[in-house]
Amino acid sequence: MILATVLAGPALAEVCRMDQVQLRGDWGEARFRVEVADDGQERAQGLMYRDSMSSGAGMLFVYPRPQVAVAFWMKNTRIPLDIIYMDKTGTVRRIAHNAIPHDETALPGGSGIQYVLEINGGLAASMGIAAGTQLRHPAIGEDAAWPCE
Repeated sequence: MILATVLAGPALAEVCRMDQVQLRGDWGEARFRVEVADDGQERAQGLMYRDSMSSGAGMLFVYPRPQVAVAFWMKNTRIPLDIIYMDKTGTVRRIAHNAIPHDETALPGGSGIQYVLEINGGLAASMGIAAGTQLRHPAIGEDAAWPCE
């Protein structure tokens, strides 16, 4: 069963939750259950050493402010991931699609990135998640393009 379901209209009009992100774009809407990595140690660990992840799950990396430069790599990460980089409004700016397990090549998100969502590799493309997609989560403050209500 896939929890990251593409839904229409107000079907996702539920309350924002810390353990969930919602995404919306021209393609529709989706939600993922997430673990939040919001301190240096959690961000450094990320999804390393995991053998699998549910298709409806992900990890949201939260930085206290937009970063000058953000780049992720796949060292010690065993599953392919889509790495979705967002600015301070929660708007997708760049995606590293199907990042290769154990690859130590830097995958830059660019400057001004404050949030990063990792989901299973291939999901972003198959769902239509692209630059301009908006993410909704309580960690995104008053600058949110899609604020929590």
